[in-house]
Amino acid sequence: MAVQAYILVQTEVGKAADVAKAIEAIEGVTLAEDVTGPYDVIVRAEGPSMDQLGTLVVSRIQAVTGITRTLTCPVVRI
Repeated sequence: MAVQAYILVQTEVGKAADVAKAIEAIEGVTLAEDVTGPYDVIVRAEGPSMDQLGTLVVSRIQAVTGITRTLTCPVVRI
């Protein structure tokens, strides 16, 4: 079973649409949408393990130009 997470993304002013578009093209990302509020983009991503999901966030998503901060929220099944 794949590990899934929501990644809350803060961007530079005026960069949310560009960031969401760039993130959506990354393999492992299933959704990236602009939102309003304290975060600018919400991303849903998945990977085969928590380690690989973490690598996706750190090495691919956080490398997108215009991102200032991310918060990763793993999905749990209770």
